[in-house]
Amino acid sequence: MKRDELGDLMAFLAVAEERSFTRAAAKLGTSQSSLSHTVRRLEERMGVRLLRRTTRNVSPTDAGEQLLETLRPAFSDIRSRIDALSAMRQRPGGTIRITSSRHAAETIVLPALKRLMSDYPEIKVELSIEQRLVDLVAERFDAGVRLGERVEKDMIAVRIGPDLRMVVAGSPAYFKRHPKPETPHDLTRHVCLNLRLPTLGGLYAWEFEKDGRPLNVRVDGQFISNDVPMIIDAALSGHGLTCLPDDHLEPLVREGKLVRVLEEWTPPFPGYHLYYPTRRLPSPAFALLVEALRYREELAV
Repeated sequence: MKRDELGDLMAFLAVAEERSFTRAAAKLGTSQSSLSHTVRRLEERMGVRLLRRTTRNVSPTDAGEQLLETLRPAFSDIRSRIDALSAMRQRPGGTIRITSSRHAAETIVLPALKRLMSDYPEIKVELSIEQRLVDLVAERFDAGVRLGERVEKDMIAVRIGPDLRMVVAGSPAYFKRHPKPETPHDLTRHVCLNLRLPTLGGLYAWEFEKDGRPLNVRVDGQFISNDVPMIIDAALSGHGLTCLPDDHLEPLVREGKLVRVLEEWTPPFPGYHLYYPTRRLPSPAFALLVEALRYREELAV
């Protein structure tokens, strides 16, 4: 591609994003007439109209939208790589945006961020608490946190926590009224606390596995919530069995407030991971964040 062709594409991108020749010209530091001529030259070369022009606004045509979708991520990647190279000459700084579930944020992310921000005052972090799965690129997050088995294959994933296990548990008071289940099939005769999944809206099907064979069980009970602390409170009060990751329930099991059952049916699964787009060239600040969060098994023992 020739230099002027690249410049023409940059001009079109500016106009299409700003929806105005005037604003785009100010952004690029050129005249409105020159910018209009550049875009017209690009349209003539491509043999297709890219912009609709009226006295009040400018908008991309269908062909323009297709070109815009191609150019936007490409130029965004170029900008991020240039910014990263420039940042290498400076002390780590800038803003990092992260999306995470509340539990992962409270137990893993925030403790690491406190240490990082103390050591590097120029680094700013925006931590957004979301239970839903977030499109990092569309919503302009630098990274997200989710369970390892839910990280998409086109993302880089860095382990930030230990493996987890599901815990099926009830209070001692509950088991005074009900026998302990011996297999997951027995749960159909128990009062269970249902968790409504914030990502899909449906009820969580309790997941089990033994000898490599998976088994999902749909349970029933009096109480449904999309809030984990409320589910735990209901279990502690003896209103039913709950099934949650062990980092939520294990302290209560150790204290004797909850009794664990079906342990042989709940093997470990990948815990929390930091994930981010593969095309991202990490800035010094982001690289420090990754290292601050990276799980090191020898230090966790």
